[in-house]
Amino acid sequence: MNTIDARELRRRYDDGAELAVIDVREEGVYSYTGHLLRVSNIPLSVLELRVRALLPRLDTRIVLCDGGEGLAQRAAAVLQAGGYRDVSVLEGGTPAWKAAGGRLYTGVYVPSKAFGEYIQHEDAPPEVTATDLDAWMKSGKDLMVVDSRPLAEFRRNSIPGAYDCPSAELPYRMPAFVKSPQTTVVVNCGGRTRSIIGAQVLINAGFPNPVYALRDGTQGWKLAGLQLNHGRTEAVPPPADGGQGWPQQAAARVARRFGVRRIDLARLRALQADPSRTTYLLDVRNPEAYEAGHLPGALHAPGGQLVQATDTYIAVRPSVVVLADSDGVRATMTAAWLAQMGHDEVYVLAAAAADCSERGAPVPEILEAAALHAPSITAAELKPLLDAGGAQIANLDSSLQHREGHIPGAWHVVRSRLKDQLPKIPATPLLVFSAAEEALARLAAADAARMTAAAVGVLAGGTPAWVAAGYPLDTGDTRMTGAADDLSYRALDRKDKVEEAMREYLKWEVELLDAVRDDRDFGFRRFPK
Repeated sequence: MNTIDARELRRRYDDGAELAVIDVREEGVYSYTGHLLRVSNIPLSVLELRVRALLPRLDTRIVLCDGGEGLAQRAAAVLQAGGYRDVSVLEGGTPAWKAAGGRLYTGVYVPSKAFGEYIQHEDAPPEVTATDLDAWMKSGKDLMVVDSRPLAEFRRNSIPGAYDCPSAELPYRMPAFVKSPQTTVVVNCGGRTRSIIGAQVLINAGFPNPVYALRDGTQGWKLAGLQLNHGRTEAVPPPADGGQGWPQQAAARVARRFGVRRIDLARLRALQADPSRTTYLLDVRNPEAYEAGHLPGALHAPGGQLVQATDTYIAVRPSVVVLADSDGVRATMTAAWLAQMGHDEVYVLAAAAADCSERGAPVPEILEAAALHAPSITAAELKPLLDAGGAQIANLDSSLQHREGHIPGAWHVVRSRLKDQLPKIPATPLLVFSAAEEALARLAAADAARMTAAAVGVLAGGTPAWVAAGYPLDTGDTRMTGAADDLSYRALDRKDKVEEAMREYLKWEVELLDAVRDDRDFGFRRFPK
């Protein structure tokens, strides 16, 4: 197994050739203990499910890292068995990088979060505080609040009276929805980044209305002592004409300013056929539009989320990024942000709707040589076994999903920690693995079959199938076999000290630009107006 030291990794960062640096720790550990700046997090638990989308070329130079606990070596063996030919492990992990003078960062989506603060510093979109927005609402001011997060996040918590409209959709949907140019538009998210980006995308597009970002988003609203809504689904609808007229003109203006280039399908196929380059084809529309029909091979990366969490969609730098939609508006707005973030070769696919024959939700390509446990059990078959004590169930959903609803009696486990966690589950003749993403349960069951004397099965359809069968769920952090550090918890999802966590998070966001500005891998760019 190849190992490199921190000095060699620094040389690879600087040599200009394609490189993917992957941290394979669970998201919470990665977030809380610190990581490199130019890195993507693919936890070892889901490596076989995520890596083919992020590293489509088997010859890509890959460097794996962890906190020095040996996960990177395990991941290297998985990738090499799956056909990757240039895999190295950072010797000593992140502690060695820090000892050699490199910087470590806490939190997730660090480049994107820092970029939001960069736009706030450089472009200074107008802001309004929660207190002032509340006063505007009470005064009857002509205004509209739009939440730039995906609908699932909006549903969890939202500003009263707000509509959902993810940020890349704003120049596409808002012109037909806002009836008066005098209406003030306030853009919010959960914290800062998508509020800032959402407001500025409308300003860059030349939207005629007064536009403000809500300072500190729903967290700022909550900290001001104001109430949030929960379970709302009101959304700004797509324009009936498919974004003709003003949205197209705005896209053309943005493309000229930020140098966004269009390519046709033939050029895309030529780029994809080049064995020496990594090309990402990303459809930036909302889920319902993507699932209704998209280009074969296009991965789903909603534009607002692509800017919010770029490192989760693009792991190889430098690489070619081709963005697709049905109209060119949303792809152009997203491409402009990626160009400002330092991605040199970003294109918008012209006439993207020419072959939208592939339908349905994205199904991850599983790494070749991955072992998938085959035997399944249905919810109806499992229920009497659980009632009689003849089976135990191991739940692989996130610790937050487990808290919010799990099969009664289920034990929460993390796949990469099964060796330590399985002995904590009482022995029964049958051990059943469950995950909303069934392939994850099949991977874990295959691992467990080598570790336990019990028969091993997989619950077909996971917890959603259990619910569909009419069976109840339990809630709470019960039967946890380890620490709930498999993901980085949002402040509003914490069980205690919520306001303290919100203040800490917002302070982290505000200070992030100063933290990354002197890093050698900082690469944001300005474009003249």
